Amino acid sequence: MTIAPTAPGTDQAHDAAPPVHHAPRGFSDRFALGVTRLLRFGADTFFAKRYGHRAIVLETVAAVPGMVGATVTHLQCLRRMVDDDGWIRTLMEEAENERMHLMTFVAMARPTAFERLVILLAQWIFYVGFFLLYLVSKRTAHRLVGYFEEEAVLSYTLYLAEIDAGRSPNVAAPEIAKQYWELAADATLRDVVLVVRADEAHHRDVNHGLASQLDGQPPDSAHEAPYSQHVERRRPNA
Repeated sequence: MTIAPTAPGTDQAHDAAPPVHHAPRGFSDRFALGVTRLLRFGADTFFAKRYGHRAIVLETVAAVPGMVGATVTHLQCLRRMVDDDGWIRTLMEEAENERMHLMTFVAMARPTAFERLVILLAQWIFYVGFFLLYLVSKRTAHRLVGYFEEEAVLSYTLYLAEIDAGRSPNVAAPEIAKQYWELAADATLRDVVLVVRADEAHHRDVNHGLASQLDGQPPDSAHEAPYSQHVERRRPNA
């Protein structure tokens, strides 16, 4: 991992951790980074600074990779009659966590009819595409998710800057968020964005780590961003 320059518009005084970037090595990594940058351009063009609506649409896609990875790994372990080394539960938990992000933002920003159509099309296209990619190259698939999560951390950092500048209202956190992340009774949207960003940072490091492990590098969990305590308590032992 390397530390990239702080993105324009971020403010280190507003709980903005420096973005962590995995420098690409080889065609597989560059392909994953290229796809990520292309999709980032599309999201920036379509949503601009409507971060609540951006989160809704993108979280419907973000919850796909974990489920695909867990399913394919489960079937492979059955065929080969081998242990999964904890991958299945890790990926399933990631999928559930992303789905909870979606449920939280839906409670605050209802998607438009057009956005629902975009969600329907994007989910099917991405599911099929990611499933095929996972069959061809698990390493590339996990690296792609790692880069996706890098962009998610950046987006939520920019969202925090908008909230702190008063350009996005810091409304009360919905009950589903308070229960899931065990937030205080007076928690606000800013508190939600902070814990969601922490989740995404952890998913970023886990997926980059899995990709590197598939590339023959030893696992390095010591440098993973910590998961929220609420998730650690919910997560079953592998």
